[in-house]
Parts: sequence; structure tokens; C-alpha cells
Amino acid sequence: MDATKQDVLALSMAIDLATENVRNSGGPFGALVVAADGRVFEGTNRVTANLDPTAHAEVSAIRAACQGLGTFDLSGATLYSSCEPCPMCRAAALWARIGTVCFAADRHDAADAGFDDAAFYEYFEHPADENSLMPIVRIDLEREEALRPFTIWTKTATRIRY
Repeated sequence: MDATKQDVLALSMAIDLATENVRNSGGPFGALVVAADGRVFEGTNRVTANLDPTAHAEVSAIRAACQGLGTFDLSGATLYSSCEPCPMCRAAALWARIGTVCFAADRHDAADAGFDDAAFYEYFEHPADENSLMPIVRIDLEREEALRPFTIWTKTATRIRY
């Protein structure tokens, strides 16, 4: 994909956010969500500051955009990140219906700086039953018990689909 002037500007802003975050004792990651209407929402890595392993820059920017726009659907938005999003952040962008993700540095650059997520990328490349990093196990309960939340959900007229 050829970068537009907006893409270059947004990535420069994300890099500036990441750089400033390091100066403020945060992680070296910054991100922006540019909504379809052009509004910009920022996020920085706050993992250690918030004691929250999900507080990556991309997730923080997505949260800010959702709150600012009053929606969980960011269709048409673009996520700009100073670094290639990890698997969690990619999934968050998918759930938020982000249209495009653009990044500057890649996962190998992050690994060179001490942020090696290779095990996480590899984890999602294999079926769950082959993973030793974190086994995911389905416990067989009574079918009715296991489906109870979904049964109630499908009968709730006021549910909000997402």
C-alpha cells in the first residue's frame, strides 16, 4: 500500500507519542485512531504505569476512540501504531472493526529492543491443543448449563449485538 501524506503524518505523531511516553517512564509505543470523520484519538503504552498487561498503545487508542465517539464500532477508522501490533492488539482492532492498520517499526525491531513477542505470534499459528505456552482446555459440562448465558442472551429483546 502506498502511504498518503496523512499516513506519514499520523505515523510520525504515533512515533512522537511513543518517544514522549518513554520520557515519562512509559513503554516505547504510541498509537492513534483516526476515525472516519477525521477525529484523532491517542494512546500510549501504560502497561507498567497501570499494572495492566492489556494497556498497550493500540488498545488504549481504541478505548479512547470508542469512548470519544460513543460507539464500539470503529468501521472506517484507521489505526496508526509506532510499531507492528501484537496479536492482542490485532484482535482488538478486529473486534473494533478498524478498517486499516498502519505501523512503522516491525516486530523484529521491537524484539531487538527487548520486546520479543515471537512466542505469542507462534502460539496463534498452531491449534490450541498443540500449545504448551498456555493450554486452552474445554471442560465438558452439561450442555444446558454451558449454554445458559447464550440461551438467556438470545431471548433478551434489549440485547445490543456486537
